[in-house]
Amino acid sequence: MKPYAFTALLALILGGMGAYIYFVEIPKERTRLQQKEEAARLLPFDEAAITALAVRTGDTEVVMESDRSGQWTITAPVHAEADSREVRSVIRALVLGRVSRVVAAEPKDLAPFGLDEPSVVLTVTADSRREVLSIGDSGPITATVYAMRDSDRKILLTTLAPKNFFNKTVMTFRRKEILTFEPSKVERMRLTYASRQFVLYRVREKGKDNKESKGKWTLRSPIEADADTTEVRAILFRLQKMKALGFVDAGPEYQRTRKALTAPSAKITLHIQGADKTVEVFEPDPGSGEAFAVTGNRHVIYRIDPSIIGDLTKNLFGLRDKRLLGIKLDNLALLEVKTRSTHYVLVNQHGDWVLEDQPEKTLNKEIVDLFVSRVVNLPAELQVLKRAGPLAPYGLASPAATFTATDRKGRTARLTLGKRTSGLVYARSAALPGLYQARADILDQVPSLLAEHLSGP
Repeated sequence: MKPYAFTALLALILGGMGAYIYFVEIPKERTRLQQKEEAARLLPFDEAAITALAVRTGDTEVVMESDRSGQWTITAPVHAEADSREVRSVIRALVLGRVSRVVAAEPKDLAPFGLDEPSVVLTVTADSRREVLSIGDSGPITATVYAMRDSDRKILLTTLAPKNFFNKTVMTFRRKEILTFEPSKVERMRLTYASRQFVLYRVREKGKDNKESKGKWTLRSPIEADADTTEVRAILFRLQKMKALGFVDAGPEYQRTRKALTAPSAKITLHIQGADKTVEVFEPDPGSGEAFAVTGNRHVIYRIDPSIIGDLTKNLFGLRDKRLLGIKLDNLALLEVKTRSTHYVLVNQHGDWVLEDQPEKTLNKEIVDLFVSRVVNLPAELQVLKRAGPLAPYGLASPAATFTATDRKGRTARLTLGKRTSGLVYARSAALPGLYQARADILDQVPSLLAEHLSGP
């Protein structure tokens, strides 16, 4: 045989072996692994295919169905919105669950595994297909339980974690968020209390990059003024996170409870993209420790934490911008600083602060910018008097410090600080009528600024 003929024969043999492996052995191994994987699966359904789930614990069964968008609804024992995340977590645990081993193919006694009276029975539906899974006692190692499918009646040791299935009730699966909304999309808010009402609007602004900001909030009623945006956002956050501790559904208890809810402690209306969302909160008997909320869904009353009512009940001082000086930092042109020991005027020259009478002196930009910012943004911490009275008792007849600001249009504003007490200082300004207390540490920063940062080379 010629050498090339032997080589050709060897290549033919190797090619045949490769073809056999590729077309016979590999598909066979793939099929074997697929069969092994299928046998290890607890449920034969994909997560996306599941359209209904029923969870029975003792004598109570919670039945839930999914719509085309993937949102879940409880259909029994009540009709209500479900917590879709909670439902999906149970379904995901079932889909990911695996059979560790078959304990008994034809069991004669279910009691040793807790399957004679299962802790939980789950009915999973995927269109026309259905599987019933009974869950018994915990397994011999952590995060395992014994289970049995109705389709084969085998006792299985599974990788299911008990915490994902035990102690699940209607309350577990019910949606507890009372209002669903995106805080950044709220355009207006109305806060109505027994004797007063506040209306706030969001004002959106474009920055230097021409991008629209989240917007600041302004009061439109009972006065027109800048609002405390941080306070408003805190209210919206509290509303978004407000959850029901329990439910009073249609029936005799609902009728009795609804009759007792006469005047709300607070009524809040959010205007979002042309529609309103409203919630009323009630504390009919503060001594009972019970509080309730009602929304546009008139078929349910929510039990809530009474402390929420205090978080949502605000006065004018709480809602308005509490900065005392009344001139914004980017509009500030001059700042006169006067204390009992010093007096100087800072001038804003193209973004840098200089002394009016000694413009040639070099100032520590970082320190001076920080000081000016603190003066401009100094907020009132407490309201002492709604209308200013005698000044002497508060140290304001002979003030510890006076800050006079002038904006770029020549308008002036003044902030006067008086006597210290308990870390606070009495303050008076035109921006906020009345008498207030602010943080006293602003007084300590003035002499420090003079001694260390106003001397040039």
